[in-house]
Amino acid sequence: MDISRLVRISDHQWRLPPRDGMRAPAVFFGSEPLLRAMEEDVARQLSGVATLPGIVSAAWAMPDAHSGYGFPIGGVAAFDPVEGVVSAGGVGFDIACGVRTLTTSLDREDLLTVQAPLADALALAVPSGVGQGGPLRLDQAEIDRMLRGGASWAVGRGFGAPGDLARCEEHGRMDGAAPGAVSAEAKARIRDQIGTLGSGNHYLEVQWVAEVFDPPLADGFGLRPGQVLISIHCGSRGLGHQIGQDFLPRMLAEAPRHGLTPGDPELACAPLCSDLGREYLAAMACGVNCALANRQVIAHMVRQAFGSVLPGVRLNLLYDVCHNTCRREEHVLDGRRRTLYVHRKGATRAFGPGHPGLPPDLTALGQPVLVGGSMGTSSYILAGIDENPALDSACHGAGRAMSRTRAKKSFRGRDVAESLRRRGIFLRAKDLRDVAEEAPGAYKDVNLVIASAAAAGLAKPVVRVEPLICVKG
Repeated sequence: MDISRLVRISDHQWRLPPRDGMRAPAVFFGSEPLLRAMEEDVARQLSGVATLPGIVSAAWAMPDAHSGYGFPIGGVAAFDPVEGVVSAGGVGFDIACGVRTLTTSLDREDLLTVQAPLADALALAVPSGVGQGGPLRLDQAEIDRMLRGGASWAVGRGFGAPGDLARCEEHGRMDGAAPGAVSAEAKARIRDQIGTLGSGNHYLEVQWVAEVFDPPLADGFGLRPGQVLISIHCGSRGLGHQIGQDFLPRMLAEAPRHGLTPGDPELACAPLCSDLGREYLAAMACGVNCALANRQVIAHMVRQAFGSVLPGVRLNLLYDVCHNTCRREEHVLDGRRRTLYVHRKGATRAFGPGHPGLPPDLTALGQPVLVGGSMGTSSYILAGIDENPALDSACHGAGRAMSRTRAKKSFRGRDVAESLRRRGIFLRAKDLRDVAEEAPGAYKDVNLVIASAAAAGLAKPVVRVEPLICVKG
């Protein structure tokens, strides 16, 4: 990306002043090398976001940002509830894709002799792959209950414990979900997909704590050096994708009625106070609940798989965070508390200490911010901090450095798998051809992303983790 037109605010924050119809500045977080390596499309897309009606403060790009559909992935923008809009492209197709991390009572050494059988048990327990269904089949009435209830529905069905819900965003269930706003086609696509990973960059990873940066916070989160963790990265499967497909053309078709003329059709949107805007938010809330239910069911299956190989092991939920949402939140801007609708696409909510949205046992610590690396590289657990400069938002991953098409041309899945094996990482994947898309070399250096996020004041690093087992979609 050409950074000559940006104003340097600090070594890790840059500003593009409003121009060409922008109603707010575009702000980029990241070191100079990270920004120079970003695609030019990130600046174009973020500038387009800044032209949308009712945008408040700025449009932000996280250090892991790369080009997406409409909004860049790693894009954040907030809108006034009266004058603002909701954008399906600003939420993304995989609604509420996110990460759930479980702590265990195990140390790394406890796994070294059982990695292979444990990897097999996890791959068998949690189906993965494009369109892959699982053993749980829902009828129409049960799908509607799941869309209303989210993770609480899953707990009610025996998947996990009520205590899990306190450690989920929205306490496991987003209000405002209306299954009637979701098409029959979208519901049909989720009928047998709850409890499945999907494909692409989704994964189930067994990890160990390799480095502790903040011992008091780590202790508060229940983390210790050498401890085994499990992270689950997936979303709302075919249902979320279909919701996006259903609403994007409707938003584009109805735009003239509302006086909207998005310069980019991918930024099709609807006024928040319009019937279409409210209908999309109701459908999106169903997508959020679907993703929360999916990760809750997968976590239950993971607990069973671990128990079959290592009887007596304890797996507790650290936190579950989403990174493709639009949420109604309260924020203080210019000394005034305001209600805003915050789009986070490929960005994680990062509440600081004392925030009322946190469970009591995390209030003094801040929210765990779960940041996945690329397959075979480090991941991080951060903590939300006070005075976040981007409305309590942080990065969500390493961020792609090359497209999936280019990655397939640059890497061979078999070579990637062999490289992981030599490093003691057990890979289980449906198709090695798809592994090439997720090769570590196809992503940015997550260590540089985290360094920029910390330096920019987005979140505080707590621990770094390394993979032992990776089950890929």
